[in-house]
Amino acid sequence: MSDKILAERYRLTEKIGMGGMAIVYKAVDLRTGHNVAVKVLRPEFNEDAEFVSRFQREAEAASKMTHHNIVNLLDVGMDGENRYLVMEYVQGKTLKEVIQERGKLSAPLASQIAIRILSALEHAHRNGIVHRDIKPQNILVHADGHIKVADFGIARIADSATLTRGDMVMGSVHYFSPEQARGEGASATSDIYSTGVVLYEMLTGRVPFDGESPVAVAMQHLHAQPAPIQSLAPDVPPAIVAVCMKAMEKNPAYRYQSAREMASDLRLALEERGERPAPVEPEQEIRQPKPHLREERLAQESGRVQRAQRARKWKIMWAVASVVAAIAVGFGLFYGIRALVAHYTTTAVVPPVVGSDQASAVERMENAGLEVQVKEVSSDDYAAGLVIMQVPEAGETVQKGRDVVQLLVSTGARKQEMPAVIGSSYTDANTLLKSMGVSAILVERAISSEYGADIVMASSPAAGEMVDKDTEVTLTVSGGEAIVPDLYQMTLAEAENYVTDSQLTFASQLNYVDTESESLHGLVAAQSPESDAHVVLQTPISLSLYRNAGLVRKQEIEVNVPESESDVNVRVTMQAVGSSMEWNYVSYVCASDMGRTQLVTLEVPDDRSYVCIAYLDGVMSQRVEIGARE
Repeated sequence: MSDKILAERYRLTEKIGMGGMAIVYKAVDLRTGHNVAVKVLRPEFNEDAEFVSRFQREAEAASKMTHHNIVNLLDVGMDGENRYLVMEYVQGKTLKEVIQERGKLSAPLASQIAIRILSALEHAHRNGIVHRDIKPQNILVHADGHIKVADFGIARIADSATLTRGDMVMGSVHYFSPEQARGEGASATSDIYSTGVVLYEMLTGRVPFDGESPVAVAMQHLHAQPAPIQSLAPDVPPAIVAVCMKAMEKNPAYRYQSAREMASDLRLALEERGERPAPVEPEQEIRQPKPHLREERLAQESGRVQRAQRARKWKIMWAVASVVAAIAVGFGLFYGIRALVAHYTTTAVVPPVVGSDQASAVERMENAGLEVQVKEVSSDDYAAGLVIMQVPEAGETVQKGRDVVQLLVSTGARKQEMPAVIGSSYTDANTLLKSMGVSAILVERAISSEYGADIVMASSPAAGEMVDKDTEVTLTVSGGEAIVPDLYQMTLAEAENYVTDSQLTFASQLNYVDTESESLHGLVAAQSPESDAHVVLQTPISLSLYRNAGLVRKQEIEVNVPESESDVNVRVTMQAVGSSMEWNYVSYVCASDMGRTQLVTLEVPDDRSYVCIAYLDGVMSQRVEIGARE
């Protein structure tokens, strides 16, 4: 769509981004002359109600917000079938690109960026909008260092939309919260968790959780603890570490409850301020006059009496305490034993069933005395009927009769309708199928006078049938139609002209038929396919020429091969001057112990001037011209 003008106002100049839902272009607003970013819904989703709804939801969310740390919406509309949003254009990089280029960011810089993100989120949350996909790829860093939060494409306007589409979790698995990993609704604290993950990545240069599959990463969000920040970045102040880890608490109730609260703590950490108790003033020494000697002795005597009375009281208290302790120990043993018995009869350890088929997984859980809840989801990584996730994880202890083990079972790869591709170009059909995840695309060329070359004539499966990423799709593509001319007893030059005019080509190797007739020398003796055959365009025609031994034209050339410790593949071709046909003459392997200069004797097909080309390991090395024979 580059160079296209939308709504007679926005000239699209270059593609700058592509997502699962939309394509983003840099454009010029012809009214103002300013650069803008135009997000266009992919054409294949124009009839998809869910994607259209998400696109409109992004427009609605963006229209509710105006903030210096949010990519602001400028316009929204349709041009024909093209739905588009016009956003302010940010000249710079994504935060992900910055992290990839620089690795760890300094603690002050990472904290300042996080504060800008939180400022944007505070504004969004106040307007009832949860972003749900905070990640470095959606944070734009302007060339002047300004931070902008982008892509509210899966944002939720409070209580109006769900997190899933076709049971496939949306959002970015490395950054979404435990509640999103469980398929639950996202809230403002979910955005705070994701911001904590982004801060962790800025401080350490790596995401806190990674794995071989999205499921493995999601399980870590639910149950694992990330590597300590100071083990990866020892210079990060403990106060900033504490803020990051609080934001990443697995229980939303233990996280920051607002973006403003987290930003405030980050500012305090940057300023190295905190709540410290006021220092206790030392007690002033009170000096009293010494008592009279007799009064001092009376006081000492009184003290001895009081100490004796206290000693008797302590003996009585210790006796009572011993009796109470004995009774407590008895009760403790009784209730402890009863609790142990209750524990082992009312709890169970969750067995591992990920990768097992549903029936055997359910049977193992029930044999352990556990209640099972099964939910089916599509998966490109697990065959139908296999368990792809279990919550709680294997090895955890749960209460029988109270805790329910949830099993996510694969329904196989996500099914989609085969699109109607008949009449499309092969390039467009191939691009569309690959965007759906289909990779096994076979092409069969067929003769057609009805369809132009490279136009799809048929597909298997047919349009409307269900396909997934493992489906093998066969496209029957028109090769056009050509009729093979009769080349018999033409010269090679004449045959070349006829074949070119018929939109055909030649096989790369010439064959020869020996003859004693001098008049037949150099003329076409046979061809394949035969004349008048209907074939697809650019079909190679194999030729055989008559050859009289006495009239054969030979030319000796010298092929130079550089020194090499390995074998070199040598190929020598000939091409008549002014012709597009290149004939393979000889191919051989020059071993490392062979001489570096070889003499090759060529048999020139006719009397025209020729150019001989030597290729070494597929790379052109020499050109030798052979003049015409007089």
